[in-house]
Amino acid sequence: MDQPKLERLLRLMKLLTANTTYNVDQLAERLDMSRRTVYRYIDTFREAGFVIKKSGDCIRLDKESPHFRDISQLVHFTEEEAVILKSAIENIDDTNLLKQNLKRKLYSVYDNRTLADTVVRGKNAPNIRRLVEAIEEQRQVILHGYQSAHGGEVRDRRVEPFAFTTNYVQVWCFDTEDRANKLFKTARIGEVVPTDVPWEHGDAHREGFIDAFRIHGEVRHRVRIEMGLLAYNLLCEEYPLAERDVRPLGHGRWVLDTEVASMAGVGRFVVGLLDDIRIAECPELTEYIRAYIAENLK
Repeated sequence: MDQPKLERLLRLMKLLTANTTYNVDQLAERLDMSRRTVYRYIDTFREAGFVIKKSGDCIRLDKESPHFRDISQLVHFTEEEAVILKSAIENIDDTNLLKQNLKRKLYSVYDNRTLADTVVRGKNAPNIRRLVEAIEEQRQVILHGYQSAHGGEVRDRRVEPFAFTTNYVQVWCFDTEDRANKLFKTARIGEVVPTDVPWEHGDAHREGFIDAFRIHGEVRHRVRIEMGLLAYNLLCEEYPLAERDVRPLGHGRWVLDTEVASMAGVGRFVVGLLDDIRIAECPELTEYIRAYIAENLK
């Protein structure tokens, strides 16, 4: 296989295993290739033994594929090694970006109960372990005393957990009452109560779109902002995933061209750096910031 084709296959694999889901048109646009080529590469994955999973018109490589299991074994920690790693990482100052990068990398290669405790500490750790077990055993759980962000309502939720976001901050679940996939913040869960009920809606499980500013939603909006050195450095430090959509303009300026789920995350970032950022080609963001400033000046 020639190198350019291999690079395209690896880029496609990265998109098909990311937290964000894509349909064929979106994959073709991001990879600058035809729909036919995308389908041909997906057939290549299938013939190589990978499990292809479809949800609506979106396509993913199932991480339960045997090959992913094989890859995960390339990096293995014993329980004793995990304890040592946990101690070493937690001794790093919380303000040090290296600490979060280490946690993120460990999570990306070693998703199990022992390392979950390396990433999550304190009273929330038992809940994370129960969620990990529920995902592995494909069982429903009760999120007892979950505090909603909207109005602060506290009540129980029966859900089918199926995936975590980075560092176990949030968990994707199918809400059996509302019959919809939702993100639940693990810190807002009072207690995870296991049940003996297996998943009943596995075919409907789907991770939604989460933008670089950690906002999720069903709709995607294109934003483009130009930044100076200060804004660029703060963006990369606070929102590392945004860096993949940044390119230099020269003369100490950079441009961020990305998709967001709403204007809230990027808007708050821009408001704090108005002297160093110029909004380009995004009336929605301009209007959001005007309304935000007007509201906070009352």
